[in-house]
Amino acid sequence: MSNGGAGANTVESYVPPRMDRLPFSRWHVLVIAALGITWILDGLEVTIVGIVASVLTDPVSGLGLTSAQIGYAAAIYIAGACLGALFFSYLTDMFGRKKLFLITLVVYLVATVATAFSFNFWFFAICRFFTGAGIGGEYSAIYSAVDELVPARIRGQVALFISGSYWVGTMAGSALSIVLLNPDIIGQFWGWRIAFGLGGILGIGLLLIRRYLPESPRWLATHGRNDEAERIVGKIEEDVKEYKNLEELPPLQEDPITIEQRGSIGFGLILRAMFQMYPKRTVLGLALMGSQAFMYNAIFFTYSLILSDFYGVPSGQIGYYIFPFAIGNVLGPWLLGPLFDRVGRVQMISGCYITAGVLMALTGFLFAEGVLSAITQTIAWTVIFFFASAAASAAYLTVSEVFPMEIRAMAIALFYAIGTALGGITGPIIFGQLIGTGDAGRLLIGYLIAAGVMIGAAVVELVLGVRAEQRSLESIATPLTAIKEETTGAV
Repeated sequence: MSNGGAGANTVESYVPPRMDRLPFSRWHVLVIAALGITWILDGLEVTIVGIVASVLTDPVSGLGLTSAQIGYAAAIYIAGACLGALFFSYLTDMFGRKKLFLITLVVYLVATVATAFSFNFWFFAICRFFTGAGIGGEYSAIYSAVDELVPARIRGQVALFISGSYWVGTMAGSALSIVLLNPDIIGQFWGWRIAFGLGGILGIGLLLIRRYLPESPRWLATHGRNDEAERIVGKIEEDVKEYKNLEELPPLQEDPITIEQRGSIGFGLILRAMFQMYPKRTVLGLALMGSQAFMYNAIFFTYSLILSDFYGVPSGQIGYYIFPFAIGNVLGPWLLGPLFDRVGRVQMISGCYITAGVLMALTGFLFAEGVLSAITQTIAWTVIFFFASAAASAAYLTVSEVFPMEIRAMAIALFYAIGTALGGITGPIIFGQLIGTGDAGRLLIGYLIAAGVMIGAAVVELVLGVRAEQRSLESIATPLTAIKEETTGAV
């Protein structure tokens, strides 16, 4: 509604408290399905690349890449994701969540299907770059939408549930690889190509599902379209009441916010918010994102090379080892997710980071001493990434909820890009080189570095962590367009 007392360009919006008071319903399930499926496809995509790494080094595959080129291709994928996140996130904050999570999905699908037609390293690398660009754009658009569409009381566990679904795709990819990479069933020239093609075909259905999602009412309210936002919330409320068989919804728990109507937000205000208003949160985001990116990309992108080069596992059987590893990664966010809302963000995030770091260091020593087998190595990594998966999901949750509405997508993209560039690009390159030496002792150095950065991030969370559990997004970080006292003292 208009608020003439505050000025002609301001409105008093009830959108945030109305969205946060909604009971969980089938509408929220639609949101989770339509947006979370992307993570399943992403998991399928990355798993296929990880599993086929050893196949791609065989000239019979049609590529004949070296171990170093596998590492470079992984790094190029991450570089594309970083640049795509920055580019598409600015468009997401400017033009809305819905338009961009449709566009980024199209970019991803086209590029991943094109990967199946790779005939040399450079074509493969270019396809990986644009696949990464689409995924990077998805991260900022989807995490923004999820935070803004689900109630505050369950925001943490929903975000971790969606992030954890990535590993459902990993399990599907590992299961597919057992068939597609078995030379007795499908030739090695075609198997990995079919795997990429299937991932792209499955994603087409996702475009149809996303048509039914509305634009984020919170985004509309802060971009001069509050009347449209209120109408969308009204439709959502009617759907929830019908599904829950309610005559009335729970009462509002918070007051409306008064918003200055603006069409777009300039870079100057974005930089001021991130580096002057919230400098400690900026440090926190970089620490959490960079550390988990290094550990994940270093270990997972080279997992199949460890199994094949150090344990002699045939490429057609690697899927059997990836599958239980993926189960641990799914169960971590799904089982621990509710505790992030009940126990608290700081306690759970720091606990998951430090546990994963300590276990990684211990496993590294056992690997270097030669006491592990392919099976026990997989068991150890499954336990480690039960906690590391929850930690990584919580990193994305943190950077998506601790900055103001108008720069949420840009904040996610910036921290994803910088953190992933620091950890995600260097990790695969370093580990690809170390694996190429065939020296377990040198690999121990890489494992200890990964453990150290995770433990360091846990310390940063303990010192700078934000207690965001069960709080509205507007109370965690006041929108830049909200009419109230300056928040320059925020951290």
